[in-house]
Amino acid sequence: MAKRDYYELLGVGRDASEAEIKKAYRKKAMEHHPDRNAQDPKAEAHFKEINEAYDVLKDGQKKAAYDRFGHAAFENGGGAGARGFHGGGDFASAFSDVFEDLFGDFMGGAQGRTRRARGSDLRYNLRMSLDDAFHGKQATIDVPGSAACEVCEGTGAEGGAEPLTCPTCSGHGKVRAQQGFFTVERTCPTCGGRGQIIKNPCRGCGGSGVVRKDRTLNVNIPAGVETGTRIRLAGEGEAGLRGGPPGDLYIFIEVEAHPIFQRENQDLHCRIPVSMTTAALGGEIDAPTIDGGRTRVKVPAGVQSGKQLRLRGKGMPALRGATVGDLYIELAVETPVNLSHKQKELLRQFDEEGRDNSPETQDFFSRVKGFWDGMKGA
Repeated sequence: MAKRDYYELLGVGRDASEAEIKKAYRKKAMEHHPDRNAQDPKAEAHFKEINEAYDVLKDGQKKAAYDRFGHAAFENGGGAGARGFHGGGDFASAFSDVFEDLFGDFMGGAQGRTRRARGSDLRYNLRMSLDDAFHGKQATIDVPGSAACEVCEGTGAEGGAEPLTCPTCSGHGKVRAQQGFFTVERTCPTCGGRGQIIKNPCRGCGGSGVVRKDRTLNVNIPAGVETGTRIRLAGEGEAGLRGGPPGDLYIFIEVEAHPIFQRENQDLHCRIPVSMTTAALGGEIDAPTIDGGRTRVKVPAGVQSGKQLRLRGKGMPALRGATVGDLYIELAVETPVNLSHKQKELLRQFDEEGRDNSPETQDFFSRVKGFWDGMKGA
């Protein structure tokens, strides 16, 4: 039976790139794998044909020979066709390419590199006042963690000797085993995936290259931070194992509630009570500002509770920016309490003579009367 065209088997054109060929092979291999087509007696043979085609087309020299001479280029022991994938040698090579393409990063990336474990990242929660968030501050924090062992200089070996290449995986950190049609890659059991072994472990750190060590750091907290702000200090986390790079330290900010101001992004809000007479006649009040100062604010005559006055540029600074928020003052008209007999009489007299001084009250009860009248007629 004549062999099928390799390009036809993979479903690609003769001008297909190496990436397109690999992509097509991966799709076909997954689609026609015998384990997924157990009811098809021809599945295994077709699967071998697909792998044979890919083994030729992935190789530049074999592909050029096939493009020129077709299947005749590999007859009489000249190539993949003669070997016929008995024993799985060529299939393992072909499928290994796709296996690494699919799982290479997950399993540890490219081979031949010594794997030095990066240190863990650390988190530090820092509480601070709104005043410090406004001005910025330098905070001193104590960070529990680890550091490179000074005895072995982080190598993990006695006397600072260099680690040896793992004889089991030759420094790859992974070992491969053939299981049927698949080449399975696992972490090397000898070196634990590091690619190196320590012949004489350091007594100071037990071969890890790191020791427990608390540190004190001075951290500059910029003005404008708010709850949830995250500050990253590169390289200030846990030390890496056996000379690996250190992790990072992340400082999470929590700004405490303020007794006077409420924050909303860059803006601040402040509720200020005003007397009934000031609200009625108008006047001025002193409004506090977050920088510790005060601002004279004019209260218009006849102001009602809930009225907001805006003070531009009196809010919080933007984090690493040039803009500043605003301060919103909410006026709360305060009802007088603990009145003397004379004050009560004056208020009663005012109430009798000042029926036209409360237009909002009159409007409301006028609408209420219309509502009640409507209910009676229903």
